[in-house]
Amino acid sequence: MEQFGSVNAQGDIENRITKLFGIQYPLIQAGMIWASGWKLASAVSNAGGLGLIGAGSMYPEVLDEHILKCKKATTKPFGVNLPLLYPDIDKHINTILKHEVPIVFTSAGNPKTWTKKLQENNIKVVHVVSSTKFALKSQDAGVDAVVAEGFEAGGHNGRDETTTLCLIPSVKEKLDIPIIAAGGIGDGKSMLAAMILGAEGVQIGSKFVASHEASSHLNFKNKVVESTEGETELVLKELTPVRLLKNEFYQAVKTAEQNCATPEELNILLGRGRAKLGMFEGNLSEGELEIGQIANRLNSIENAGDIVSQIILEFKQSLRSLFELSAIKP
Repeated sequence: MEQFGSVNAQGDIENRITKLFGIQYPLIQAGMIWASGWKLASAVSNAGGLGLIGAGSMYPEVLDEHILKCKKATTKPFGVNLPLLYPDIDKHINTILKHEVPIVFTSAGNPKTWTKKLQENNIKVVHVVSSTKFALKSQDAGVDAVVAEGFEAGGHNGRDETTTLCLIPSVKEKLDIPIIAAGGIGDGKSMLAAMILGAEGVQIGSKFVASHEASSHLNFKNKVVESTEGETELVLKELTPVRLLKNEFYQAVKTAEQNCATPEELNILLGRGRAKLGMFEGNLSEGELEIGQIANRLNSIENAGDIVSQIILEFKQSLRSLFELSAIKP
């Protein structure tokens, strides 16, 4: 399977994703709003993965500060996650160009808008999609790779509710460019499963929310590691679908949806700054708490570098076991 590539003498995994980004392991930390600042991004990059700064919750001057601090904290590649619907998108683009950020992950918009300009400035561009249809559009737009994100993922998600297990092989059948799997991945075994299905790397979010370096509030981190199975749900599908931990705000949304609230009424209920209130300020009752289904399998807050090391170790052990098993004759 070409997606696995090879392992060199230093233990680095060499495939199209690691070569594209110049990293040791095909493991990318998601650029989550209110969680993915320079501390988290640099820690993941220093551990051999690819750290991303989440620009979606940053003013232009804040993004500028985080890029500068990330450059001081690591000499390894890192990138910026950029929602294309951001109101000051042109300012963010200028900041990225000014600091010569080598990698940009785009989402929530048309990849054709900025891909060419970024690539003309020697920036690798990856677009996040939730369906084969949009994966093909992204490839046509000229992106270098796509993140195929399944229904299990936290935060904003696709309306089709296609799981990672179904999405990755479907996208793999249609695309020539590399695929990064996201949604429900938090250990080496699930990383291996995604790559068996055709991904050449994985993007992990929820596991890194529960890290010491994440800029999310400690209340939120504790809520995540204390959560149990069934405590997240995809809601607000009439606006922009988002997977949330269940709390008082979630319940208010569910009640409104059950009473057939209009999109306008849901927008009023959502208000402004709801995600910041929950994930950054730690208001566990009234805030929006975005997290993936895998939250129930997270049991402690860990160092980001240790998370990378543990996942890669388990991945290599599981891959070795798979090859040993395949050599057994029936």
